Amino acid sequence: MKFNVLIYPENIVPIAFRAQANSILAQAWPEHNDFSHDPLLKPISMLLEANNKIYATLDILSKDFRHQNENYSASGLSCVATAPNERGKGYGKMLVTAAYQLIRQNNSDIGLFTCDTYLEKFYTTCGWDILENTHLIGGTPKEPFSSEQFDKVTLVSFFSQKAQKNAHTFNDCNIELYSGDIDRLW
Repeated sequence: MKFNVLIYPENIVPIAFRAQANSILAQAWPEHNDFSHDPLLKPISMLLEANNKIYATLDILSKDFRHQNENYSASGLSCVATAPNERGKGYGKMLVTAAYQLIRQNNSDIGLFTCDTYLEKFYTTCGWDILENTHLIGGTPKEPFSSEQFDKVTLVSFFSQKAQKNAHTFNDCNIELYSGDIDRLW
């Protein structure tokens, strides 16, 4: 079977593909009913497709932020899921690895997001590194929302020379990403 990685701005994903992706997401997170993102975060949807069937889905969110007196552009993963009956076949890894490459090619300084601790090994096999004792602060400056309150790890990749040079400043700290009210944390 030939798989395709489809990439769309979130707001123009074809209806049939969006319906399949939302079904996969609803199975992964049944407590949620809206998987759309804040347009200010420039959401990009990536879908792993074969024969018009979606096997896995994820979104990339992007924004600029300031850390230790430096400005950075960051992109991170959100809503990563594989169809339940297709898990364990490498489809999620295919898509997450493609997202890693896309973020790197799109000139983000840094790739940055959180995941549940039990998924740490999965993401590190896709190219991401763990930032030990580092937490993302999402939400807004007036209503911060820390990843520290959950069983999460922070994943990173330093792409630009500036980010690589300053990588040490991202260890053992809080990163004030402030992703907004809709996507409080990624």
